Amino acid sequence: MRYFFLYILVLGFTMNVFAQNTSKNDNYVYVISLKQGEKSLGEIKIRLFPDVAPQHCRNFDSLVSIGFYNGTAFHRVVPGFMMQGGCPNSKNKPKDTWGMGDPSQRKIPAEFSKLKHKRGTISAARTNDPNSATSQFFICFKDAPWLDGNYTVFGEVVDGFDVLDKVEKTKLEKQPYSSEVSSPVEKIEMTIKKISK
Repeated sequence: MRYFFLYILVLGFTMNVFAQNTSKNDNYVYVISLKQGEKSLGEIKIRLFPDVAPQHCRNFDSLVSIGFYNGTAFHRVVPGFMMQGGCPNSKNKPKDTWGMGDPSQRKIPAEFSKLKHKRGTISAARTNDPNSATSQFFICFKDAPWLDGNYTVFGEVVDGFDVLDKVEKTKLEKQPYSSEVSSPVEKIEMTIKKISK
């Protein structure tokens, strides 16, 4: 009888934890569709962590709701590291402004946590100021432990890792403003929509 009670207790606790983990992100699931020219690269399904980085998640959700990201690019691809996008300039401004951002954008304060930068992590891009995140974000191709505790992790990829691999292999050239070979030769354009879980 004692073992049966313990089993029920453990089962109840497990179900409660599972319910918490699956319900808190129900409204923060999105699909990022990518194309390069007329060619579709596929879709990346992501979920956010509003319990860990509420301000970043609200900001992202708000921008998605107004179609802000649609037509923007992943303008920076560093093989073995990450892909970065979401700059408003990448919609229709000269390529040498991509990644520079818009000074009028609202800045989001850092929300550092114990979450790790691993393959599929979504984190907020920023300047040297930890409280300067706006719309730009990056997705890790590989683990990047040197970023842990220094950049705000606010989501993760749950499906579409093959699309990350395609982007990582795209043809690159030097950035217009640096010697880093990380600028896709052909624009990688995104569209983001919110979905139900």
